[in-house]
Amino acid sequence: MWWWRTCILVVMVETTRTQWFQVGHTDTKGDTAAGERCFCQLKGAIDDCSCSVETIDSFNNLKIFPRLNSLLHQNFFRYWKVNLKKKCPFWEDDGKCAIRYCSVQPCTDIPEGIKGAVTPNGIDKSQSLDMKSHMTVSDCDTENALGYLNTTLSKESLDGFERWAAHDSAQDSFCYLDDESSVDSEYVDLLLNPERYTGYVGPSAHRIWKSIYQENCFKPTQSFRPYADFRNIGELCLEKRAFYRAISGLHSSINVHLAAHYLLSDKNGFAESKDGVWGHNVEEFQRRFDPELTGGEGPLRLKNLYFVYLLELRALAKAAPYLESLEFYTGNEEIDSDVRKAVEDLLAVIQSFPEHFREETMFTGGLQATKLKEEFREHFRNISRIMDCVGCDKCRLWGKLQVTGLGTALKILFSGNFDQPLDQQLNLSAVKQTKFQLSRGEIVSLFNAFGRLSRSIMELDNFRQEILR
Repeated sequence: MWWWRTCILVVMVETTRTQWFQVGHTDTKGDTAAGERCFCQLKGAIDDCSCSVETIDSFNNLKIFPRLNSLLHQNFFRYWKVNLKKKCPFWEDDGKCAIRYCSVQPCTDIPEGIKGAVTPNGIDKSQSLDMKSHMTVSDCDTENALGYLNTTLSKESLDGFERWAAHDSAQDSFCYLDDESSVDSEYVDLLLNPERYTGYVGPSAHRIWKSIYQENCFKPTQSFRPYADFRNIGELCLEKRAFYRAISGLHSSINVHLAAHYLLSDKNGFAESKDGVWGHNVEEFQRRFDPELTGGEGPLRLKNLYFVYLLELRALAKAAPYLESLEFYTGNEEIDSDVRKAVEDLLAVIQSFPEHFREETMFTGGLQATKLKEEFREHFRNISRIMDCVGCDKCRLWGKLQVTGLGTALKILFSGNFDQPLDQQLNLSAVKQTKFQLSRGEIVSLFNAFGRLSRSIMELDNFRQEILR
């Protein structure tokens, strides 16, 4: 079956991957010392966590990445429905990126099981209502059964229940989710629209991150830099440090992707290349993470990548029993069965990790902690809305997906629906009784967002080997 054969193949490929590099990589001879600076501090313990960089490198590169990378190529995880036409809610649109690599190709060839999520027995898997509420009995049975309880519901009542369910779900959510029923929402094939450097730079791009850091992040009182400033982060409480590090780690992961998938040339020989030539740009990587070029913050930003990786890893482990109960339905019974087995295999590996992030130490302390948690949630929800201000469609796509994925992880960690003593198994029936659920969009974004972090850590090893070769 594909899920275990592919894992073996990917492990073999990734083991030899650092022994060769794409043609066109930046020549780093004579600049090894500058490259080493990016990694000399990237070792040892990760702040506010119990494990080390080295532990995660080994665990991710050998166990997580091969499995996850294979899984994300399957239909259930490669198609994501998103609205890229929303207006920016915070400032006037300053124009769309006109570079051809900024565009996104919508997908029309979607598996029927994903579009309608209809199972062979006719039940719509996309619906959250209990299908029993729609069942009726014949008029004759109704008249003759004196003990009959009429459980049919009017359309108005059903609509009301849907609104209540949406309201309840919003109370747990850390993101503003797109309305998938909107005419502006389209399915996108994530494999045909990979995250990479598009040339989207300048004031518009800087405005996004400046707004995130300056207006929506918790900051030390003395913070003067436009982006992340770690000099006084120790004065923040654990919860605010965690928020700050999660955003910085997400930012770092995106920057790693852009340097690892950089447009090296528009030419293929002497001819114009349709898709361009993409590969590692070591100088771009150094520009973003060399301590001498980033005021000493580059290695700290990379460590925050490991922090947010641990956060999302813990969310997947915590929700594992819930995720294992899902069907991952696309309409192809054989493939769907393989996907479920692959998910179970991946989650078993994730649960085996010995040093998970300890979210139970956060938001403790009564009313003040409750207020802080709500502030934490609203800050992140605001960041999810900022993604609709990104001027490059492909950057907006991947920004929305990764923010939604991180928001889903936070929802799992802090909604309270998955809390249980560390020595006890999660009571899945109790979770279902709370009416807690994750939409297909949230599940796809959660796995893909973690996939982005996993690939970033793998790419760090590739850059390290390339620089030090």
